[in-house]
Amino acid sequence: MKYILVSGGVISGIGKGVISSSIGTILKSYGHRVTAIKIDPYLNIDAGTFSPYEHGEVFVLDDGGEVDLDLGNYERFLNVKLHKDNNITTGKIYQHVISKERKGDYLGKTVQVVPHVTDAIMEWVERVAKVPVNGDSEEPEVCIIELGGTIGDIEGMPFVEAFRQFQFRVKSENFCNIHVSLVPQPSTTGEQKTKPTQHSVRALRGLGLSPDLIFCRSQTPLERAVKEKISNFCHVGPEQVITVHDVSSLYRVPYVLEKQNLSGYFHKRLGLTKRLRKSMLSQWNTLAENSLKIATCVLIISIRGIYLAKYDRLQTCTNIALVGKYTRLEDSYASVIKALRHASLAINRKLNLTIINSTHLEEETLKDNPVVYHEAWKNLCSADGLLVPGGFGLRGIEGMVSAVKWARLNKKPYLGVCLGLQVAAIEFARNVLNMEDANSSEINPNTSHPVVVDMPEHNKGDMGGTMRLGLRRTVFQTDDSILRKLYNRPDNFVDERHRHRYEINPNYIHLYEEKGFMFVGHDVEGLRMEIMELKDHQYFVGVQFHPEFTSRPIDPSPPYLGLLLAASEKLE
Repeated sequence: MKYILVSGGVISGIGKGVISSSIGTILKSYGHRVTAIKIDPYLNIDAGTFSPYEHGEVFVLDDGGEVDLDLGNYERFLNVKLHKDNNITTGKIYQHVISKERKGDYLGKTVQVVPHVTDAIMEWVERVAKVPVNGDSEEPEVCIIELGGTIGDIEGMPFVEAFRQFQFRVKSENFCNIHVSLVPQPSTTGEQKTKPTQHSVRALRGLGLSPDLIFCRSQTPLERAVKEKISNFCHVGPEQVITVHDVSSLYRVPYVLEKQNLSGYFHKRLGLTKRLRKSMLSQWNTLAENSLKIATCVLIISIRGIYLAKYDRLQTCTNIALVGKYTRLEDSYASVIKALRHASLAINRKLNLTIINSTHLEEETLKDNPVVYHEAWKNLCSADGLLVPGGFGLRGIEGMVSAVKWARLNKKPYLGVCLGLQVAAIEFARNVLNMEDANSSEINPNTSHPVVVDMPEHNKGDMGGTMRLGLRRTVFQTDDSILRKLYNRPDNFVDERHRHRYEINPNYIHLYEEKGFMFVGHDVEGLRMEIMELKDHQYFVGVQFHPEFTSRPIDPSPPYLGLLLAASEKLE
């Protein structure tokens, strides 16, 4: 097993996740089996109880693991299926160690950070690195480990110490250390500054880890003199200083790295057998070219290092309105936005995405701030299609209900995901089934028409890990379903990932379907409503699952593809 550790310096959110994923893409394109581990040094057991404003969206895996969004990057780039143990947190490690102490596994010894916590970290990494992720029984050959945060953070020290020991445990020929640092370029001088990188590398070396490669994040490609300066002061060769400058598309990052002979370095440094080059990297280059054909992009780097694009040159546009609750941070809907982009690339349309805070569509905003209210409605009414993604809690629900009503009455394509399905059910019950106070029991426990209810097995005491999570099967009930045609499978079922506590109340199903609000997909027991489609509407679809988590750049999610096709008048 070969291990590649990716650490970061100067600032967090520098792009370690995209860089780690790109390294994996390059190695996989040469036929190597690659897996990935993300280390988050916080004390939470997992990401499940986070607000989306803390670290962005909570990404869900097949096994129900609620993990950091970087694991979504790994899955999309490497086309693998990871497991919840691929996300290590301080909370998981300490829980594991304390559990062993309570069982008496340490034989009465004093339990300490060194060696007990550091040993637990090393054992965890070695165990998870061997777990197959390609859908077969073959063990991976290379494990890429991303250490979250920045070097010097107090919460990350046990992990740094663990990897200081780990490099000797697995031998240097099987361990490669990459450090990602920032090379700022102040607008006042326009000069690329190396001092932050020098200090960051010095701090890393002081903790016992010497970088084999230094990846320099910068606005423009590093000048030759700057690379030589970093090489000289950081004790690496000039060819070991890698430029990772701002690019037009995240799909271009593997190309930028491979152009600097990164694969050649890894094959020599880690003794990997160089195999015939596969088509995976060329597919990514094609995606990058296609994204440029659709529009010229100006790069913006988000807080989490995810590459977002602002389009300059207008082509054929499809305008989608995303009406949600967590609109201050785009990473709150990272997978949703990527799924929309995958679909737009597939149909060769430029995605013009407008994110609208659902509270701005409510009557209260009209009273308090009419300018914001009218601007929000103007943006919604100019959209070709509407998407309402998942969420929790009371805030903004009435704005979503109003947006769904607009889409239904105006025959606009609509996709509701998780909460979006439930909001569609509430709107339809109020305005078509004449249940004026219809609501979710989450929003109004005293409603006389609880069309959305909590699931019987839902534990109201503990919040973490108590939802219906992970990959579940949905069985189609009819052959003429729009989504069934979009999935285009020979079987009558699909497997998608879930994350919810509430569901459509089965006692109201017959009333809905009498009016054309059809539940065309059920769970395997036939008790839970998974997919709805509205009759006499080109595309009005709601799904209880989260199809965005399995969307891939070269294999877009069918529900999102359907929304883009309908909004572009290409569905038929």
